[in-house]
Amino acid sequence: MGISPAELGSPGKEQQAAGVGILLQIMMLVLSFVVGHVLRRHKFYYLPEASASLLIGLIVGGLANISDTETSIRTWFNFHEEFFFLFLLPPIIFQSGFSLSPKPFFSNFGAIVTFAILGTFIASVVAGVLVYLGGLMYVMYGLPFVECLMFGALISATDPVTVLSIFQELGTDMNLYALVFGESVLNDAMAISLYRTMSLVRSQVSSGQNFFMVIVRFLETFVGSMSAGVGVGFTSALLFKYAGLDIDNLQNLECCLFVLFPYFSYMLVEGLRLSGIVSILFTGIVMKHYTYSNLSENSQQFVSAFFHLISSLAETFTFIYMGFDIAMEKHSWSHVGFISFSILFIGVARAANVFSCAFLVNLVRPVHRQVPLKHQKALWYSGLRGAMAFALALQSVHDLPEGHGQIIFTATTAIVVLTVLLIGGSTGTMLEALQVVGDGHDGHLGESFELNNGYVAPSYNEDGTAGNRFKMKLKEFQKSTVSFSALDRNYLTPFFTSQNGEDEEEHVFGNSSDEPMPSSRRGGFHGHSYNPT
Repeated sequence: MGISPAELGSPGKEQQAAGVGILLQIMMLVLSFVVGHVLRRHKFYYLPEASASLLIGLIVGGLANISDTETSIRTWFNFHEEFFFLFLLPPIIFQSGFSLSPKPFFSNFGAIVTFAILGTFIASVVAGVLVYLGGLMYVMYGLPFVECLMFGALISATDPVTVLSIFQELGTDMNLYALVFGESVLNDAMAISLYRTMSLVRSQVSSGQNFFMVIVRFLETFVGSMSAGVGVGFTSALLFKYAGLDIDNLQNLECCLFVLFPYFSYMLVEGLRLSGIVSILFTGIVMKHYTYSNLSENSQQFVSAFFHLISSLAETFTFIYMGFDIAMEKHSWSHVGFISFSILFIGVARAANVFSCAFLVNLVRPVHRQVPLKHQKALWYSGLRGAMAFALALQSVHDLPEGHGQIIFTATTAIVVLTVLLIGGSTGTMLEALQVVGDGHDGHLGESFELNNGYVAPSYNEDGTAGNRFKMKLKEFQKSTVSFSALDRNYLTPFFTSQNGEDEEEHVFGNSSDEPMPSSRRGGFHGHSYNPT
């Protein structure tokens, strides 16, 4: 039943529409969690939880689109990129850093940075150039070169929540998990930085210094964001060490302050026009290592459970929200050639990213630490697109001329649905075909790292080739890593925590042989999220 314009604007009708809209969202969340539990219980990997949430949103959005649902109710389901970036993304990224066990992450940090930064840059440029050349050859709709690079940047943002959840369920090699996880988190920041830089280049149309500006702007964004995140984390550690909040009647205040610090870090950096993703990720890592041990035991249990809870809610809601909006938005499906060739081009760009970066990484690694070909194939296959690419594409509708942004948004929508449903559903089969299933499923994470014949724990036995520059560099890197561990144990941990640091350092840098397989959906490598350190 329709309502008149006069009634539409009345506060009573708006409140009623808001209530109905929120009720439908809660119902979809409940349905998504129930369906996800049933699928997980029956080990049905062909429809992962994220894919199921996206499908629920698509179905409900399709039904609402063909029905006579009131406009005031439907407005509550519009995907707003500001809402995604400011409210849904921060808890997901913070939980990634907070639940991260640093050993596998930092053991592969050089490779992760190579894939996430250099690889994303390669993928963005390759995808943008191919789309531009496709337009010149009239096989697809032609866009200006800078707009093609913007499309290449946003479509290079991978979001393998679905893939990582399958990795955790099946128990895959933890080196591969480290690469996929680390690359996905830092890749998002790189893709956003490239997109914003390209958008700036397009608006200013400067000549001669474009490439230099891209490099400088990214370094400024990444280093500044990381420094701010680490600084906020250290500040929180000092506050909780000296404020004396770990007594019974102040635990509520203690928990409230702890929850506010990540959002403070994210909003501070976003206000400085840097990357809140990088900032809140490193805030999570630092707060888990230093601030967490300054909390009382009850507060530790609460904040672990709280961030795990809101991260799961945000992930599920994001996919529902995205699916509903895909069904409700107006799309430009007439440009089938642009969509089809874009899907082909991002596969080529992803291959250029993974295999070229793996080649560079293997050049500087000893034989026993090299990234095997089967892991490279899995890393290439796991690059599905999700909410990050969708949000940037939706932003491009406002940033680009009318028509161009709509074409990019439609192509991105098709790519997101295709990769989440098809690649997400076939991940289990892919892992089994590549024979990487079960390598880390023994339930003893730390032990599996030490016994794994892969590439986590470096070994530097001199075999007479003392002149090998690569080995010398790796040995120097090992010494610096050991020095940082000693610095952390002897100075940083005693300064920022109320403990002597012996047990904490041992836990963080990898001697916990009884640590189980990860259980959070995008939550890194730590064990059960509810266990205090």
